[in-house]
Amino acid sequence: MTDVDLFVLGGGSGGVACARRAAAHGAKVALAEQSRLGGTCVIRGCVPKKLMRYGAHFADYFKIAEAYGWAGSKPQFDFGRLLQARNREIERLTGIYATMLEKSGVRVIRGHGSVVGRAGQDFLVQIGAERLTARNVVIAVGGHPVRPEIEGIELSLTSDEILEDIYPQPARLAVVGGGYIGLEIASFMAGFGIETHLIIRQDLPLRGFDDDLRQDLRDRLVERGIHIHADTRPIRILDSGGGRILETDRQPIEADMVVMATGRLAKARTEGLGAVELGASRDPQGRILVNERYESVVPGLYAIGDCSSHAHNAAFAGQFDLTPIAIAEGRALAERLFNREPQPVDYRYVPTAVFAIPEAASVGMSETAARAAGHDVQIYRTRFRPMLYTIPDGKERTMMKIVVDKSNDRVLGVHMVGDDAAEIIQGLAVALTSGATKAQFDATVAIHPTAAEEFVTLYQPVG
Repeated sequence: MTDVDLFVLGGGSGGVACARRAAAHGAKVALAEQSRLGGTCVIRGCVPKKLMRYGAHFADYFKIAEAYGWAGSKPQFDFGRLLQARNREIERLTGIYATMLEKSGVRVIRGHGSVVGRAGQDFLVQIGAERLTARNVVIAVGGHPVRPEIEGIELSLTSDEILEDIYPQPARLAVVGGGYIGLEIASFMAGFGIETHLIIRQDLPLRGFDDDLRQDLRDRLVERGIHIHADTRPIRILDSGGGRILETDRQPIEADMVVMATGRLAKARTEGLGAVELGASRDPQGRILVNERYESVVPGLYAIGDCSSHAHNAAFAGQFDLTPIAIAEGRALAERLFNREPQPVDYRYVPTAVFAIPEAASVGMSETAARAAGHDVQIYRTRFRPMLYTIPDGKERTMMKIVVDKSNDRVLGVHMVGDDAAEIIQGLAVALTSGATKAQFDATVAIHPTAAEEFVTLYQPVG
């Protein structure tokens, strides 16, 4: 007799979403997690980084408050207090995840789970001393930070430590990596008054994003005092006694802490699960290869989220390693297995945001990608100073851009750098998913005065 209809390996966002949705449709579900529930996003990713960004952004508000009539003693920042508050909030959220699973009827088993064999049509799953049979198994173990193999790499940290540990505030910080995590850590640390160096391999950060977004965000970060070392590669890390020396192929950089934000892989996470032994295939990064049903070559063995190939939809590695994608894939799989209602994930218009200071957000095609795909594009773009910074005479600028297909007027992509970019782009993602045209943008009445109104008042193309 089968013990469970679905066994989920991994208690992160994708695994929890899949387990809860399956249980809601009457499936008997168990989930194994050896760490805290919530996964990377809740414990050492999206949530703690956003909380630290909130903390850093207050520095800007305090600076401009006097221009708006506020006066008084200068607030004092306590770095350790913020880290402790951050961790208390994470503990609260992990408890909520446990409660949600319990109320959904999902059995949570603490420990490392693996598939150890077959029992007829079922899988044998081992968690510690306990063994269960499962009709279906979902692997949702996520990824982990990777560091380059250079001399002295053990002297560096990753986002795991920065976003989870308690440590003294450094005076100088070097961050290696031009992706989401590198820019976000560099931004909030600089906001705390820390001398921050950002080392990137290319001339611009955020490979794969629209070039205008990349350039504008780079310029804003430089204006905020971040030292960006472009076209630079780390060579070795030395212990200077009181800190670190990051030697690069251009110049040495002295810092108290060196953070490697050089990507994430699934390889270590997908080993020791029994999937490969059963015949499942992985790519060189360790992601389990799955079809459009998120099923591996082993019938009944599935993978979702960062540890999967995302049904081969990604144009480049890591493109869809996003929490909302893992959740959507988990729910789609549960719907297909236990509700017979396929809800395919639409990978064409996946909104994404970089929670730097300022924010950058995007949905749809970049100008370069649109041209490469053969579209005859028309570009609408604006740059302006947000109203908040007019009275203080600040340097802050916002960039907004729309990419349109001239042949059918359809909006292919929308990009923004500036305050509240993520919130604004999330709404526009609905429009793009629904096939909105530039004429429909133009016909939309604006809310005034807002930054968002620029997206529906842009009239003259710039290219």
